[in-house]
Amino acid sequence: MTREEAWSLLTEYNQDEFHLQHAQTVEKTMMYFAEKLGYGEEKDFWGVVGLLHDLDFERFPDEHCIKSQEIMREYGVDEKIIHATASHGYAITVEIEPEHEMEKVLYAVDELTGFIGAVVLMRPSKSVQDLTVKSVKKKYKSKGFAAGCDREVIQRGADMLGWTLEELIQNTIDALKTFQE
Repeated sequence: MTREEAWSLLTEYNQDEFHLQHAQTVEKTMMYFAEKLGYGEEKDFWGVVGLLHDLDFERFPDEHCIKSQEIMREYGVDEKIIHATASHGYAITVEIEPEHEMEKVLYAVDELTGFIGAVVLMRPSKSVQDLTVKSVKKKYKSKGFAAGCDREVIQRGADMLGWTLEELIQNTIDALKTFQE
């Protein structure tokens, strides 16, 4: 599936600017990690997975990671993409466990990119460029801050990857710095 085909499918089911922006953020973050982790030749595939991971969320929030599988199969999307996107809902809405390192990265960074985005909005600079792990961790400890971002999922994602929470946060900040101000 090309990026253009993925974008067309995504925008058929998503119109909200927030959801489209989040999809693109996760897409670019996934592409960064593909390069960083030695999967550069699969960078576009990782990006498509990131772009489509929340395909069903806007229209079918109660069937998230379930309805997307049906939609993608109707469109003849590769089963690898279907499995990867569905696996980010592991132990939340589905029991499809992340297997490949790419799926574990998606699981880990989906919530975290949103959390970091919320931290950035609170900063005087409104920029990720001067963001530190310490600043993210301070907000992370505050349960009321970005309460919709599931910290257990973020930690589980770090554990799946065999990384500390600090490593995951730093790597994700580094990814975001490559395409955000």
